[in-house]
Amino acid sequence: MTPETSATPVSTGTTAIATAGPRVGHVHLRVADLERAIAFYRDLLGFELQQRSGDAAAFLGADGYHHHIGLNTWQSFGATPPPPGHTGLYHSAFLYPDRAALAQVLRRLTAAGIPIQGSADHGVSEAIYLSDPDGNGVEIYRDRPREDWPRAQDGALQMTSARFDLDALLAAHP
Repeated sequence: MTPETSATPVSTGTTAIATAGPRVGHVHLRVADLERAIAFYRDLLGFELQQRSGDAAAFLGADGYHHHIGLNTWQSFGATPPPPGHTGLYHSAFLYPDRAALAQVLRRLTAAGIPIQGSADHGVSEAIYLSDPDGNGVEIYRDRPREDWPRAQDGALQMTSARFDLDALLAAHP
């Protein structure tokens, strides 16, 4: 199998660009409790349940897409998260269309008592870090328009890790 070579428009939030080659399609996670995982990704992060396969698997997507997230208990029903210091998924990242949508998700997470583990202004994006109920790292973020991304004099991208004030985000988007 080879990646597609035709140009495909990709939305950047403000403009469309043409890209060729592979793109990330979905993340598929092993979870201990399917109902708990569905509730987190559906009710808190805002994905829609697209299909369910009994008590063993579920597929959630956004904007009618077949699935951005697959969840299963095939080898993990009732299991515990892997211990720190082992290999595995660092985090999955979910892009929201703007600051208002990001603030809305942050409100739902806070109301549900989900601990926020960190946040950062990366220059290209504003990001919030947390874990799902199974200990999988999750980043929720919004991109800045490409023309606002920080660049060096030679044009190279210069991402940062500056403070991202979550209280200011919430105050700006009541």
